Amino acid sequence: MADHLVVEHLTKVYERGDVLALDDISFSVEKGEFLVLIGLSGSGKSTLLRCINRLIEPTAGKVYFDGIDVTAASSRDLRQLRRRMAMIFQQFNLVRRSSVLTNVLSGRLGYVNPWLSATHQFPHSEIKMAMANLERVGIPEQAYKRADELSGGQQQRVGIARALMQTPELLMADEPVSALDPATSHSVMRYLELMNREDGVTVLASLHFLSLARRYGTRILALKDGKIVYEGLPSEIDEARFKEIYGEEAEQVEVH
Repeated sequence: MADHLVVEHLTKVYERGDVLALDDISFSVEKGEFLVLIGLSGSGKSTLLRCINRLIEPTAGKVYFDGIDVTAASSRDLRQLRRRMAMIFQQFNLVRRSSVLTNVLSGRLGYVNPWLSATHQFPHSEIKMAMANLERVGIPEQAYKRADELSGGQQQRVGIARALMQTPELLMADEPVSALDPATSHSVMRYLELMNREDGVTVLASLHFLSLARRYGTRILALKDGKIVYEGLPSEIDEARFKEIYGEEAEQVEVH
């Protein structure tokens, strides 16, 4: 099976503070994988995800998506590539005062006439698609509420519905459940799992809890101080590996 995503020698230095956030990272992802990134806060997980779609410009290295060099793409080509790469954020990244439906429809901004989308005049077919995606994540009755009226778990489902609107091939989820309680975390992760299994979407998710990584990931990549310190199956992380990733003082806090 051909590699869907290839990251080669990716390095990111934040010049303010001279911080080396990513240190010569290389890995590849096959189509249909559910790859989980784990590691402490500040290990480089968020920076890595944002360098893949160039929300953050890498300092050095290459990213290839289906053989296309993302790091060398022009602004126009990058817009086309980002249509195929959806992203879900830790703090939901919704327009809080807008309706749930409008937030979901924003996932189609790369597809519809920009003049119409600027005035929130979406075609009926797009509205129908948005409602179907809200149905899919279990909150169609929330469509006309303001986004900030919803609970955290519901807001993250809006984020997932928005991502579904892109019909993505790659979904990147940056700490998608860190602001949620354990039960809600599992309900959100199951929607990502459905996208992966039913729609064939490749998922790249950063998670804090090892138990969630073991439950949902097909493969794990662990970062520490901007370097890969583990790459393999979730079942292969034993106590020694856990301490290597999280430090000697770390205790395994599990989410059931």
